[in-house]
Amino acid sequence: MSGTSSLDRQIQQLKECQPISEQQVKDLCLKAREILVEEANVQWIDSPVTICGDIHGQFWDLLELFNVGGSCPDTNYLFLGDYVDRGFYSVETFLLLLALKVRYPDRITLIRGNHESRQITQVYGFYDECLKKFGSASVWRYCCEVFDYLSLGAVVDGRVFCVHGGLSPNVQSLDQIRLIDRKQEVPHDGAMCDLLWSDPDDIEGWGLSPRGAGYLFGADVVRHFVHNNDLDLIARAHQLVRLLALSGAAILDDGTDRRSVIHQVMEGHKLMFENLIVTVWSAPNYCYRCGNVASILTLDENLQSTYKSFDAAQQDSRGIPAKSTALQYFL
Repeated sequence: MSGTSSLDRQIQQLKECQPISEQQVKDLCLKAREILVEEANVQWIDSPVTICGDIHGQFWDLLELFNVGGSCPDTNYLFLGDYVDRGFYSVETFLLLLALKVRYPDRITLIRGNHESRQITQVYGFYDECLKKFGSASVWRYCCEVFDYLSLGAVVDGRVFCVHGGLSPNVQSLDQIRLIDRKQEVPHDGAMCDLLWSDPDDIEGWGLSPRGAGYLFGADVVRHFVHNNDLDLIARAHQLVRLLALSGAAILDDGTDRRSVIHQVMEGHKLMFENLIVTVWSAPNYCYRCGNVASILTLDENLQSTYKSFDAAQQDSRGIPAKSTALQYFL
């Protein structure tokens, strides 16, 4: 059996939400690391591309995302991290994306989120899920080794910087990100941590983050970074847009009025700071109870933006375990 046909079988199996064997996971993770080690800290991506935010183990909603955005490799995808934790199917979600990466390395890019971390996954579900489904922590360890090789960001046509969280007071240029030693567990502070943990906010300059890691950063910081790096846009994920919009002021400092805020809530994305930064959230009905719509962002050959929104997969197709866990955290 050829490697390609074997991998295609695994992809089909994973699309049916059926686990592959521990040995297959080990082999898949090894192949993925061989590909990812060749990718840059800031991976160059050619347009057109479809950009996706957090997935968080919501496997059936990932399949819905592919229904809306197109199958891989027909569509060129960039995922902004947070593949695991909170949802019931983190194992199947991450392994499907990883298998697609190995099968079509030039058609799907996976960057690192703050949940692609040993420490975080031991608290928010992925570690326990691996133990339950495989009977040991081996699969969790294989996946964590892959996490260390994921890029920290991407740049589309040199004009759109894509990152999971946001900016850092220790980073003024993309070249500084390129110098980071990324092949490690996410540190508790510093530039690498900030890129995965920080959030835009209606402040001036930098502020302390309520998350306990990363920073809050304002419009002036974004304008400075975009100008210095000759960018048009920063695309990021990391925040549930429904909570992001409704927990703050309805009329933002950048002049966005209440009606457009409400519209963006419904569309699952949020533009800020005169459209210099956008948050894209791709986990509908987050934690199976938030009721939010999700979105993906497509950049065409001219870097024109199109947002596609989608709801959670139909209940009868999702197979959610009968015993649900009410998750109260929004890290």
